[in-house]
Amino acid sequence: MKQSCLERSNKKDASNDTVDGIDGEGDFDPSAPPPFKIAEIRAAIPKHCWVKNPWRSLSYVLRDVTVVFALAAAVLRLDSWVFWPLYWAAQGTMFWAIFVLGHDCGHGSFSNNHLLNNVVGHVLHSSILVPYHGWRISHRTHHQNHGNVENDESWVPLPEKIYKNLDLPTRIMRYTVPLPMLAYPIYLWRRSPGKEGSHFNPYSKLFAHSERKAVLTSTVCWSIMVLLLIYSSYVFDPVQVLKIHGVPYLIFVMWLDFVTYLHHHGHEQKLPWYRGKEWSYLRGGLTTVDRDYGWINGIHHDIGTHVIHHLFPQIPHYHLVEATRAAKPVLGKYYREPKKSGPFPLHLFSNLVRSIREDHYVSDTGDVVYYQTDPQLCTIKSN
Repeated sequence: MKQSCLERSNKKDASNDTVDGIDGEGDFDPSAPPPFKIAEIRAAIPKHCWVKNPWRSLSYVLRDVTVVFALAAAVLRLDSWVFWPLYWAAQGTMFWAIFVLGHDCGHGSFSNNHLLNNVVGHVLHSSILVPYHGWRISHRTHHQNHGNVENDESWVPLPEKIYKNLDLPTRIMRYTVPLPMLAYPIYLWRRSPGKEGSHFNPYSKLFAHSERKAVLTSTVCWSIMVLLLIYSSYVFDPVQVLKIHGVPYLIFVMWLDFVTYLHHHGHEQKLPWYRGKEWSYLRGGLTTVDRDYGWINGIHHDIGTHVIHHLFPQIPHYHLVEATRAAKPVLGKYYREPKKSGPFPLHLFSNLVRSIREDHYVSDTGDVVYYQTDPQLCTIKSN
């Protein structure tokens, strides 16, 4: 008999014991303060892993940009519906790879040169319709508050009161695959329920007064890219622009939402979220999850090595795998070894679907909380 999402969630809650946080691995409690400090993790990572090589970083930009233009040139030359779907999948993945390099610029892990980081970041992110500074600043907030129910910024769980104020159609849209995988543009404009502000508005609550000029610069760059796409539609053909840039953009958005969601949700056992004095930078970072994406690991610059990236975002992406390997003896059970992928990460779709069907909200009270399932929504989606 097919098991409902509520039955699966109840079984999962029992195995996790949400009162004391036991996760089914003996007496290990993932919500307990770790017996090590962040300085011990830092000390275990080889010194060369902290070195940023701008020429190496730029070589990845050259590689990705070359592939992007080569894919576009090839599909325009072939111009067959046999090849367009392959192009969309490949180019959308390359847009995602470009995003990751711009993300490194935002963290300062691209180079030690502030100007170089900003110039490259603006070019890369604007080309895929991302406001560089606007997103960089909100993403910094995410890293500074990861795992904090009240202050985190990315895929933060909704408290029960906010969740229950959502109308049923909104809940269904928010928790039905693939709709959440198209949420990123909406998030850029409106943020998440319960939070106000826009990544394009310099006067948004997201930004300090001193950051307004930078945000305005990014919004202008984003607008120039939009105008360039509109102009290209007039000069060439709107359908052709949609095929060359529009559809890959949607694939990129799905990659971004897919990867960022799974780095904070969908583990086999539920992981804690924190409030108040129970939260710390280290404890929040230890609830992030590494993922293996098979062949995609090298294409999207090993962003799946997420735990160490969250704790030390200044480490360049090309050192993350080595840094993680060195840190694992210190992390012990707080590091969750990712399930090995085949050539493509098809195994992660089950994690995604299960989590979105079951992880709806967290309690309004308590400083250590776990996702809970809405019985009404679960029943509707199971019928």
